Amino acid sequence: MEIQEIRQRLARPATKFVAGGFRPTKETEESWIGKVILFRPDEVIPRNKAGDELHPYAQFHLPSLPFISPILKGVRTLTLFVSDPFPEQFEPMGNNWLIREYGADDVLIRKELSVAGSYIKHFPLKAELVAEDFPLWDGGGMPEDIEAEILRLERTGEIQSYYDLITHAYEHKIGGYPSFCQSGVDPGDDFEFVFQISSDPKINLNVVDGGSLMFWKNNTTGTWAIYYDFY
Repeated sequence: MEIQEIRQRLARPATKFVAGGFRPTKETEESWIGKVILFRPDEVIPRNKAGDELHPYAQFHLPSLPFISPILKGVRTLTLFVSDPFPEQFEPMGNNWLIREYGADDVLIRKELSVAGSYIKHFPLKAELVAEDFPLWDGGGMPEDIEAEILRLERTGEIQSYYDLITHAYEHKIGGYPSFCQSGVDPGDDFEFVFQISSDPKINLNVVDGGSLMFWKNNTTGTWAIYYDFY
């Protein structure tokens, strides 16, 4: 198997995000980190069963992004709220974390709602296309035949390392592959990796110790799953 074929089989597109560095437009088409401004008229900041407000983590306006996962087809705006402390890995959505999806027919209004003690600094997001994102070596998503071929190429000296062949976007992103710090996990059949929010000193977010909050969606049921690991 040629190196180019390996790259072609593994590569996935993604949209990566850079926080701030420009003035916000204050338009509803803008994506944000650490802030949610769009709600249905009857919605407010969600609370968990203990009555604590969840923290606004992100708002994505999907039609204006250079790439979105096909599983998000029909979603115009997606917002994310997460508790402090973090939920358990793979904890069901609804209590300590919540994703809201809105379609083109949903009426959304702007609400300037804040959460006391929210530690994430909010910034508008600049979206950039990543034409080719590749899985981490121990991060899952690599077919066994390609893994075997890469090991053969290393043994024969044709390459020094898998990482000589690929690049990986560790930033906040939609699409591509998850940025595992430890060995990768598999959320189960029909789950597709959708997006992640990564540790970022600029926004004052450290996912335990340099990790990422990673989110999958089930192609069949529409159920979301959360996972995170760290160094």
